[in-house]
Amino acid sequence: MLNRLGTATATRMLGLPEPLLRPLIGGTHSVDGNTLEPAVQLMLRLDSALSVAGTEGGSVDQRRKEMVRGARLAMPEPRHVASEKISIPTASGNIDGRKYRDHRWGDSKRPTIVYFHGGGWVVGDLDSHDAVCRQITTGSNCNVLAVDYRRAPEHPFPAAVDDAVAAFRWTRDHPEEIDIPKAVAVMGDSAGGNLAAVVSMVVRDAGDQLPIAQGLIYPGTDLRMNTPSIASFAEGYFLSRADMEWYRGHYVPDPDLWRHPQVSPLLAADHRNLPPTAIWTAGFDPLRDEGMAYAQVLRDSGIPVLERCYTDQVHGFASMGILPGGVTRIRAMADQVAGLMPVG
Repeated sequence: MLNRLGTATATRMLGLPEPLLRPLIGGTHSVDGNTLEPAVQLMLRLDSALSVAGTEGGSVDQRRKEMVRGARLAMPEPRHVASEKISIPTASGNIDGRKYRDHRWGDSKRPTIVYFHGGGWVVGDLDSHDAVCRQITTGSNCNVLAVDYRRAPEHPFPAAVDDAVAAFRWTRDHPEEIDIPKAVAVMGDSAGGNLAAVVSMVVRDAGDQLPIAQGLIYPGTDLRMNTPSIASFAEGYFLSRADMEWYRGHYVPDPDLWRHPQVSPLLAADHRNLPPTAIWTAGFDPLRDEGMAYAQVLRDSGIPVLERCYTDQVHGFASMGILPGGVTRIRAMADQVAGLMPVG
């Protein structure tokens, strides 16, 4: 497991100038015309020694603890962002949320981003993404409300979807209870990006008021897992095919549901009338192709789409403040979501 000594060592090594990194990484690494950032390449080499990432082996509980422990060490926390616990009512009982606000704003009202954490619908929680949400608050100049949705295997599909939809609707419809304006967007990374996309579809299909924008960070959009990028990056890039199959097996154990639009939003029959969308993918990510395909199907359906592929990055880069430029990237993505929100 990455410990504090390992983190300090890795941070110093990853911050070396590129000419000094080259001897450590043994040359450039390119796939599909994309070249991996040298610092990321070094991190992949350090992975086995420091256990920075990877989830193969171990119980669900062990993996959950490892994700929280590693995440706390990988992203710095802005000191000017305050948080408070929020209780969110759902049809299955209350779930926890965490509201973030920059105390430098004073009494000014800001829009809100409802955030769904990644972790394959199995791992990840409010603590694993605490620093990420603080950075998003800073980058967007918006409130952030992180949602502790129910996870598999204890609560397989559709529990996470039900909680995510309920959390968005409650935030949108009860702004006075948490002292926010009515303007609400959704955002998430990986499995959380999947949930953000599904929330928008569910409320649209219900004829309900949509999020004013959605931000999808390397989202999972097709759980059939048959894209070329899954084959190209099946192993050795933090998120492996084996990891993905393990997550899918816990979240959606019935293969007949893999095509369900609330599981695989790319496969929905209709992508019209969804919110303005920002989608970010990574060049060395198994989920790259399905994220890019989702951006394209939204564009084809008339949805305003801001798309960027960070061609030199791997899955999970938005949580890797330890990398050079890591904090800048997550703040820039947050700012881009805020730019899609049509509020004064």
